[in-house]
Amino acid sequence: MRAYRMFSDGRSGLIEVASPVPRAGQARLEVLATGLCQSDLHVIDATGVRSATAWPTPYTLGHETCGRVVELGAGVTGVHVGDQVIVHGPWGCGQCARCTTGRPNYCDQPDPNAAGIGLGIDGGLADEMVVEAGRLVPAGGLDPTLAATLADAGLTSYHAISGCRDALTEPDAIALVIGVGGLGHLAVGILTALSNAHVIAVDVRTEARDLARACGAATACAPNDVAGALPARGADVVLDFVGSDATMTLAARSLRRAGDLVVIGSAGGTLPVAKGAALPLGARAHVPFWGGRDELAEVVMLARDHGLRAETTIYPLDDVDRALDDLRHGRVLGRAVVLP
Repeated sequence: MRAYRMFSDGRSGLIEVASPVPRAGQARLEVLATGLCQSDLHVIDATGVRSATAWPTPYTLGHETCGRVVELGAGVTGVHVGDQVIVHGPWGCGQCARCTTGRPNYCDQPDPNAAGIGLGIDGGLADEMVVEAGRLVPAGGLDPTLAATLADAGLTSYHAISGCRDALTEPDAIALVIGVGGLGHLAVGILTALSNAHVIAVDVRTEARDLARACGAATACAPNDVAGALPARGADVVLDFVGSDATMTLAARSLRRAGDLVVIGSAGGTLPVAKGAALPLGARAHVPFWGGRDELAEVVMLARDHGLRAETTIYPLDDVDRALDDLRHGRVLGRAVVLP
């Protein structure tokens, strides 16, 4: 089968490898769709998490995958051949209280050799993959292209929003979404489905602002126009899907007192935390990572019940390098999704 692999010399590429065989407790999936995101670029370009952890290579990339079960290892229950599923990707020790309750994204003893499926552990940028059956979340009836995006873009956005649900119940609540990319546009749809907040989306690109409106944003504007779009009190929740110095500064000055600032993007920005500094009094800062398995099941239900929209650009597996280059240079609107 084909697999897009990361190698020890820093190269990445599509090669032929042996088809995987499931061991006890595992399932083999026919990959239907796998999303790409900035985390893949951080890995391939040797920035961020990979450069800090030096994960053992080679391994197959792809941490956002929808597949169909084609073979089960011994002892697997609750999963059947033919099921369409999404893979819950975060990786942990498997032993601590957080791992055993489905929250390996906040493992107390994180593995230095991997952060998730496709991030140090063989993932879904391939024709097939093998994964522990306990990581599989049913996703029958969903378009596989949409379903794949839920594994990270949907789950990460949902988890980030869930952490500030109280602030979204404020009378006339306002949620500001900075960056309408692969995650941000799904966040707009999730906010619209889960709350009555007035959603304001911010992006430098006209087409991204148009996408935000199509996903349910009441207002969409360029960064320079945020002050005019907000009331003087500011936004109850600000979700920064970029995380640069410029966007974090914008987020802080747009936040209401006792509001929630949620930084999801990994562009390397920083913000001083001290009384009288950038953040308003009473502010709460969140730096969420991915999400739990139960939350992924909730995102699937949300997609079924509320028709979440995922704007996707489709690439064949043979064109992963082109897809990554398009993503690297900002040519993808929404989410890039690879189909074998």
